[in-house]
Amino acid sequence: MEALVIVAHGSHLNAGSSAPTFDHADTIRATGAFDEVREGFWKEEPSFREVLRTVESDEVYVVPLFISEGYFTEDVIPRELRLDGWDPDAWDSDGTSATHATLRPTDVDKTVHYCGPVGTHEAMSDVIVRRAESVTGDPDVGEGFGLAVVGHGTERNENSAKAIEYHADRIREMDRFDEVEALFMDEDPEVDDVTDFFDSEDVVVVPLFVADGYHTQEDIPEDMGLTEDYREGWDTPAEVDGHRIWYSGAVGTEPLMADVVLERAADAGADVADAVERVRAETGSAEPADD
Repeated sequence: MEALVIVAHGSHLNAGSSAPTFDHADTIRATGAFDEVREGFWKEEPSFREVLRTVESDEVYVVPLFISEGYFTEDVIPRELRLDGWDPDAWDSDGTSATHATLRPTDVDKTVHYCGPVGTHEAMSDVIVRRAESVTGDPDVGEGFGLAVVGHGTERNENSAKAIEYHADRIREMDRFDEVEALFMDEDPEVDDVTDFFDSEDVVVVPLFVADGYHTQEDIPEDMGLTEDYREGWDTPAEVDGHRIWYSGAVGTEPLMADVVLERAADAGADVADAVERVRAETGSAEPADD
């Protein structure tokens, strides 16, 4: 038997924080690709420490629903899963290239394929583009548009910015949008000044966050000038300094994210090709996002 375990941060304060995790797990569960699909959280139940005990399968693929490599993916999750012999060097990563490592937990008789975070997988670039399609309702969006990929950014974790820049570079190479920029909340270049970085009249802003919460639904909209008070909402698109800003909300809420989870498991050896095709087909429309 094989199982998939999706691990995410969760929140005691924001009930919607875990919603994308459950949504993507349900999408994958419906494909029948795994005998079991489970969710585990740092701030909710079941916890990282207990989640492997909820699984009957003896082979488990663990995929972190996190944006970047760092403290949680390199320290917290392996420690809480009690992965014997874990060392971040096993990923041989430059900060965006983690793949997988196969280990044994010390307390349960299972083989765990511990995968890199979804946020640094190359397939995430396609999810960002899909998010732009969804918020505009245009499957061909690109020409005449700028695209801002927004991350938190922090001096405490240089890999946080690397993940954002990695996808901005990949999408820029697609030559689909007139302009593509990586912007941040807590370091330069800052999303507060989004209109300073684009000549395009229309700019799609996609925050590279797993779930909508304080940052995506309060900080960023107010910082960009979409609204003076997030509680009053904002227009999509919103007029800011002579530009139309199409703000999408968290990329992690995009249904195509389930594909990235499957791609991570596939890279670790899971036979999920049929499930990948099914998920891509089922999440392939560009319906306007309900943000």
